[in-house]
Formats: sequence, C-alpha cells, structure tokens
Amino acid sequence: ARLYSEDTESAKRGGELGFMGKGQLVPEFANVAFNLTDPKRVSRVVESEFGFHIIQLIEKRGDRINCRHILMKPKISLVDKQKAIHTLDSVTNQIRGDKMTFEQGVMYFSQDKNTAMNAGLMLNQRSGTSKFEYQDLPQEVAKVVYGMNVSEISKPFTMIDPTSNKEVVAVVKVKSKVENHQANLIDDYQLLKNFYEETEKNNFLKSWIAKKQKETYISIDPAWQNCKFQYPGWVKE
Repeated sequence: ARLYSEDTESAKRGGELGFMGKGQLVPEFANVAFNLTDPKRVSRVVESEFGFHIIQLIEKRGDRINCRHILMKPKISLVDKQKAIHTLDSVTNQIRGDKMTFEQGVMYFSQDKNTAMNAGLMLNQRSGTSKFEYQDLPQEVAKVVYGMNVSEISKPFTMIDPTSNKEVVAVVKVKSKVENHQANLIDDYQLLKNFYEETEKNNFLKSWIAKKQKETYISIDPAWQNCKFQYPGWVKE
C-alpha cells in the first residue's frame, strides 16, 4: 500500500482505514469487505466510484470492521479528456445560444451525483448553504470564477473532484455575487443561524466541562501540564 496505493492518506498507514460501519463505506467496497473472514487473504479486485481496490481484513468488532486496501485509479486518456472537453464546450455553446438552460444541461449531461439532482448547485459543506467565500471553493474552481460576472459560464476546465479525488472536466456558472457587507438577517440568515448554534453548542460544552472538572478527580502527567488546552481548568493553579 505504501508503494502503490493512490489513496494517499491510508497509504501512510499501510492502507489501514480504521474501524468503520457499513454505511461509512461505498456499497461496492462494503459488500466485499464485510464478507471477508480470513485476515491472511485479500479480496478480489473491487471497482467503486473511487477506482479499483484490493482489500484485506484486519479485525471485526460487532458491526464495524477495520481493513486495509490498495487503491488504483483508472487513468483518463488524452483522447477521453479531449472528448469530454469538446462535449462540454458544445453544451455551453447551446446554453449561451438559448437552446437550453444551464439547469437542463445539468440534467442531461452532468455526472456529478452530488449536484446533478440539485440543478448543479454546489453546497458549501462548512456553512450548509450554496454561498461560498473564495477560500471555501475547490482551488481550481476559485481560480476560474475569480473575475467572472453574474450569469457568466466558464470554459471547460479540468479539476480534481474533492469527493472522488478523480480528475474531471467541468464548467461553472456564477449564479450571484454578494459584495463585502456587514452581516444582516436578510442576506446572511443561514450563516448567522449556524454561527449562533455553534456558539451556543460551544458555550454549553464549556459549562459542562467546567462542572465535570469540579466533580471529577483529574490527574495530568507533569510532562503535559504546560500544554495549551482548548478548555481551561484541567490543571489546578
């Protein structure tokens, strides 16, 4: 795995994924991994949306397993890439020529399962909205949309899909832009709501920890007592 796996994170650990439930894994991978019984054997080659895997069971604990895998991603040929670029170029020309809407183009041609059923609208995982600051966008998308106008559609470009970690060809459209402004309930309701909920959650957790610290005997090794803890009160003055 360290030598050949293209899952860079697990490759550092010899391909080990850690304990996971079946729902945390893509179905094709999970169906094979959860049927493994002998840690000394490896699975057949398994194809998923991420590429091709071979899997080895490490340990089972109830409804969770720990396994390691080697991932190989299919390489996109230059011919296939140029074909995808040509197709998207044709689609965007039809949209610009009012022969179809951008949403129809998404419906007929998009292979991004995360946005295809949402008219192509990207979701900001950090805020839970469709609004992004530039630093929240995938790097390639941020470079493309910088300087674009509202309703403008980009030329086809290649990027690494953050979900599958595969190289894909994409076009983007700027739906709207919000200039720098003081936050308000009309334009920023969801962001303010998320901020308020997160603040309340942190305040509750801070109070709960402080209460438990008073009720619980705590011993911290002297070697760790000068560490900067996220919450105060662990080391008595």
